[in-house]
Amino acid sequence: MNHSIKITLPEDVRKIINTIEKAGYEAYAVGGCVRDSLLKRTPDDWDITTSAKPEQVKALFPRTIDTGIEHGTVTVMMHRVGYEVTTYRIDGEYEDSRHPKEVIFTANLVEDLRRRDFTINAMAYNDRSGIVDEFHGMDDLENKIIRAVGNPRERFEEDALRIMRAVRFSAQLGYEVEEKTRVAIGALAENLTHISAERIQVELVKLVKSPHPEKIRDLYEMGITAVIMPEFDAIMKTEQNNPHHKYSVGEHTIYGMMAIEADKDLRLAMLFHDFGKSLCRTTDEEGIDHFHGHGARSEELCKEILKRLKFDNDTIQLVSRLVLNHDYDVEPGKKYVRRAVNRIGEDVFPLLLKVKQADLDAQSDYLKEEKQQKLDEITRLYKEILRDNECVSLRSLAVKGADLISWGMKPGKEMGEMLSLLLEAVLEDPKNNQKDKLYAYYLKYQGESEIKN
Repeated sequence: MNHSIKITLPEDVRKIINTIEKAGYEAYAVGGCVRDSLLKRTPDDWDITTSAKPEQVKALFPRTIDTGIEHGTVTVMMHRVGYEVTTYRIDGEYEDSRHPKEVIFTANLVEDLRRRDFTINAMAYNDRSGIVDEFHGMDDLENKIIRAVGNPRERFEEDALRIMRAVRFSAQLGYEVEEKTRVAIGALAENLTHISAERIQVELVKLVKSPHPEKIRDLYEMGITAVIMPEFDAIMKTEQNNPHHKYSVGEHTIYGMMAIEADKDLRLAMLFHDFGKSLCRTTDEEGIDHFHGHGARSEELCKEILKRLKFDNDTIQLVSRLVLNHDYDVEPGKKYVRRAVNRIGEDVFPLLLKVKQADLDAQSDYLKEEKQQKLDEITRLYKEILRDNECVSLRSLAVKGADLISWGMKPGKEMGEMLSLLLEAVLEDPKNNQKDKLYAYYLKYQGESEIKN
């Protein structure tokens, strides 16, 4: 126990611990909230562990919810916030690489800490005892190490999701996975097949959004992606003998992820943007690699993988649109930028500019200055288009379907085609976005149509 370090507990947490202690039981804040407090971070939530049984905890508080009572967990409600209070326990045999068949309650705090995943998550605290750190979690925090509690193979055999969590914590904290823990992960990565896609997705997103997305390289080196995303292994093995690149496709992808802000959709777009390259590589007679059509193939793989990992439809749609268009060549002229915004979507285009910048940042220096100037010019023109409220879609076209009807057009497919023609005139020159000018275009197009017919 370390009495010298004090953690400031939230008032409600202190009250729960004190109430349990006054009734003659032990109680501690435990796990991630202790770790985060020691790191001077604000914990997302506070978990409490106690020697009291669930029924005894329930008897002490006016409002509780049975959230996981068979595993010893009761949620105590304080000022509309729930705090999980769990009885000290020893987990029985794990039957599915995820959940214990049974739990055995114990009166021993250290036995409870022993079943936890990593040393940095196996510390407890209350104001009376200070830090209880039986497994040297504070040393590992100091040395920036992710280490399994006790025998790493046993920890990962109990719960295979811990394999993902080890790398995810290392990405969030910028720590290294300790060697024995790393070896055990490599040996047991295949057990991730027992874990639900939803659980894998949550851990992957946390890693991707972390300050160190490059830790995805560890997933590859430890054999994890071979199980959850073999397509990543394919790009790690795909070289790019091309003047525009200095890395393999996989390393380019990692540097691209590092170059973009920590937003889920943007980081996922950078992860998947070149997945199709492993399927599209051709080499010309001079030994130069080409990847024609890789944008469309990458989009297909992106959709396939995101669906497999049970991502929501909005994420699948947005990320795959960014992937499809990441290589779309926009010419640096205002009318070309307006057309690009119309084609790609007003919601997606500003994100695409960020993807293009990260993609460029992860390339070689070949023609980099020229490519950067072009992207800067496109960005400048796009900002001007926004500033001047220029029409880039049917939404802001000065003419609607009702206007065409009033001009004598019958509802139907032709009406949609006419609106597209009128929009094309406005994309060419925004001054055309006036009803009288568009009426003149309408008469012109109608006349041309009659001549054709």
